[in-house]
Amino acid sequence: MLEVSQLQTKVAALEIMFRQVYGGEYEFSDFHHNGGSKYFGQNLNDEDAPCAVCKSPRSSSVMIPGRKECFPGWTKEYNGYLVAGDYQHPSASEFICLDERPEMLVGGAANKDGKTFYLAEAVCGSLPCPPYVQGRELTCVVCSK
Repeated sequence: MLEVSQLQTKVAALEIMFRQVYGGEYEFSDFHHNGGSKYFGQNLNDEDAPCAVCKSPRSSSVMIPGRKECFPGWTKEYNGYLVAGDYQHPSASEFICLDERPEMLVGGAANKDGKTFYLAEAVCGSLPCPPYVQGRELTCVVCSK
């Protein structure tokens, strides 16, 4: 029969073999104009982000960084700002287009981090400047066709 102390040790050893799933949190500190209110119309810093799935009757969709409007022949689903996880954090990340009117989870303002989203900024070099501007936050648009 397993003793409780052995069971806890065994469970703790097994936990390192599995990956953890976190909720998302907006991380727009004072460096981004009062928690991102300049961009999103409200302070989102430390607010928890809900999961979202976008559904469109059109079969193709694309997210275009650095634009607010779609190319001719495409339908705009929404536009906003490009966000991603911090490059120094160990969790995997991808760039996503955060709607200019983002939603928040009710009661989710505690600073628990988890998967954090930061505004993405242009870095000149292989990214041509102009048209981009060094250090400027990037807009984005999601289009369908």
